Amino acid sequence: MFTLDQEKLIPLGASITTAEIKQQPELWGETFALYTQKKEQIEAFLQNITEKHDRVRVIFTGAGTSAYVGDTVTPYLKGKVDEHQWDLQSVPTTAIVSNPYQFLKADIPTLLISFARSGNSPESVATVELAEKLVTNLYQITITCSKGGKLAKRAEGDDSNLLLLMPERSNDQGFAMTGSYTCMTLTALLIFDTLSIEEKLANVEKICRMGESVINRDADIKNMTAADFERIIYLGSGGFEGLAREAQLKILELTAGKIATSFDSSLGFRHGPKSFVNEKALVFVFVSNQPYTRKYDLDMLNELKQDQIASNIYAVSVDGETNYDGSTFLFDDDASTVPDAYLSLPYVMVGQALALFASIKVGNTPDTPSPSGTVNRVVKGVIIHEYK
Repeated sequence: MFTLDQEKLIPLGASITTAEIKQQPELWGETFALYTQKKEQIEAFLQNITEKHDRVRVIFTGAGTSAYVGDTVTPYLKGKVDEHQWDLQSVPTTAIVSNPYQFLKADIPTLLISFARSGNSPESVATVELAEKLVTNLYQITITCSKGGKLAKRAEGDDSNLLLLMPERSNDQGFAMTGSYTCMTLTALLIFDTLSIEEKLANVEKICRMGESVINRDADIKNMTAADFERIIYLGSGGFEGLAREAQLKILELTAGKIATSFDSSLGFRHGPKSFVNEKALVFVFVSNQPYTRKYDLDMLNELKQDQIASNIYAVSVDGETNYDGSTFLFDDDASTVPDAYLSLPYVMVGQALALFASIKVGNTPDTPSPSGTVNRVVKGVIIHEYK
C-alpha cells in the first residue's frame, strides 16, 4: 500500500489513511522539535504547580483513541515520576462526564491533561467545564492537533492552561486516528519522562527508524492478512495493554465491525477471554523490552502455539536475548534499550497497517469505513446534562 501512487489508492478509498500512517516517523521528528521549543515553558509550568502543592493528581483524559494515549503512557510514567508528588491516573472523558463526582474532588489539586485530535468532542469540552467548576486548584495541559478546536480556543489566554499543539499534519483527515495518537503519546512521554534530553532524542531517532522499517515491510504485513481469518486478537503487558486496545479499535473502525476483535494483557487473557481463540483467529502479542515482563509475553505466545487452535500467531518484537521461535514481525535495529512506551509508536504502526489491509480485504474503504454514518469522525448525538 505504501508504495502505490494516488491513482491506485483513490479507487480503493485509501489514499488519506495510507498517507497518514506513512508520514508518522516524520511527524515524530517534528513533535520532538516542538517539545524542545517549549521545554523551558513546560518545566516552568510544572515547577509552578509543585511549588504550590505537595502532591497533585494528574488525570490523563480523552475519548476513544485519545483516552488510550493515557492508557499507553501511564504505566511507564508511574515508574519514572516521583509518585509522592504526582499521582498519575488515566481516566476517559466518557467516564468523567457521566461520573464526575468519582474523579473530580474540590480539595485535591489536579492537573488535567486533555488529549484531543479535533478538540471538539462533546465529552472533552464537558470534562474541562466540569473540572473548572468542581476543582478548587485546577491546572491544565491541553495537547491537541487542531489550533481551531474548542479546547485550543479555551486554553488561549489562560495562564493555568498550557496549550501544546501537535504538528499540523497530525490532525488526521481520515476516519481513524493514527498520527494524532502517536504524536500525543510521544508528547506526554517527553513531558514527564525523567530521561535526559539526549536520551529522549536517542529514543526518538530509534523509533523513527523503526517506523520507516514498518513502511518498507508492508508486503510482510499484507501477507499476514492473506490468511482465512474472521477474528483478530491483540495482547500486551503494561502500557502495551493500552496499545492493544488501540490496535483492536483500528480493526473495528476500518472494517466497520466486519472482523471481530479482542484485546487483553498477556496474563489477563487466560482468565476467560482466551475462549475467543478459534481456528480463524489471528493473534498478535506486543512483546515487552523489559526482560522480566518479556517472559510473560513469550509464555503466552508459546502457550497459544502449543494449543494448536489459532493457526496464525505472531509476535511484534524487538530482537532480544530471548525471542519467540514462531512467526515474528521483528525489529532488528539496535532498539533493545528503548523503553516500551516509546516502542508503542512503531508497534502501533504495525496494527494500523494491518487494519488498512484488513479493511480493503473485507471490501471497505479505509478513509470512509462507516457509510451508514452511525459512527462519525467527531462523535455526534451526545447530550451533556447539567451537573449540579
